[in-house]
Amino acid sequence: MNNAVSIIIPAFNEAQAVGPVVKEIRALLAEHGFDVEILVIDDGSTDGTGQAAQAVGARVLQHRRNRGYGASLKTGITAARYDTIAIIDADGTYPARYLPAMLAELEQADMVVGARIGNDVHIPLVRRPAKYVLNQLANYVSGTDIPDLNSGLRAFRRDLALQYFSILPNQFSFTTTITLAMLCDNYAVSYLPIDYRKRKGKSKIVPWDAGSFAILILRVAMLFRPLRVFVPIALVCLVYGIAKMSVDLVRDPNISASAIFAFVSALMLVLIGMLGDAVATRLGKFNPNAVVSVQPRAYIELQNEEEADAVNLYTSARK
Repeated sequence: MNNAVSIIIPAFNEAQAVGPVVKEIRALLAEHGFDVEILVIDDGSTDGTGQAAQAVGARVLQHRRNRGYGASLKTGITAARYDTIAIIDADGTYPARYLPAMLAELEQADMVVGARIGNDVHIPLVRRPAKYVLNQLANYVSGTDIPDLNSGLRAFRRDLALQYFSILPNQFSFTTTITLAMLCDNYAVSYLPIDYRKRKGKSKIVPWDAGSFAILILRVAMLFRPLRVFVPIALVCLVYGIAKMSVDLVRDPNISASAIFAFVSALMLVLIGMLGDAVATRLGKFNPNAVVSVQPRAYIELQNEEEADAVNLYTSARK
């Protein structure tokens, strides 16, 4: 097993919780013999999150402005020193004790996800109906039973994530997209049941994010499984055409224009879906070298006084 791992922690106004999370991860992975890099991405926080993380020894990259959860993960993935990546939230909801088992499981899988289906799971009741509907839609698109679609605790290899950067969003739907993309591309995704603690502070997810997640799932379906979008719509048109034609033949021997239009629409939808499926199949996976959406100058790395003095000395010497 590769014992070198970069832990990426996206954080926005999490000064209260990020310190204990970093300490918990470092102590745990050191106990299991891992060579660990803890990388906190301060996404334009205004409460001193970056300084709190740096105070406990984390490497901190600081966005100049708030860019989003997914953008923070992209920054962390590209800046990580190691090829094995694990991500975890900064709010203390995900217990770090599952990381060693997940990293061990990564030897047998392409991505390991901590599924929030353990005995002690605290997901707000108001979010559960939307979460259930989105999960069912994702299960249909991927053709797989997904225990947890958007868990923020997972481990994967960097090159695998890089190939999807062109479609991974900058917001919370990053995890949803990479899960669906990998499942549609037939990667091996493993799920490890985990507990989920009550968060410290206020959640950044708002109710209308559910609509964005649904649109995103359909977008991924159009990219990887277009027939799963077009065929159901074509069937609706076909059923309507048959029903309308039956009514027309009972009243009059002629078939109405609306019934013919429904049949033509069904045929066109199927053909468009087949064309999209052929394109998706022919193109295959995305170019692993096409790293986009991360601009090195969009963030700065916080340094302690000794590191800053060394950088200034080196810069002065070069001048």
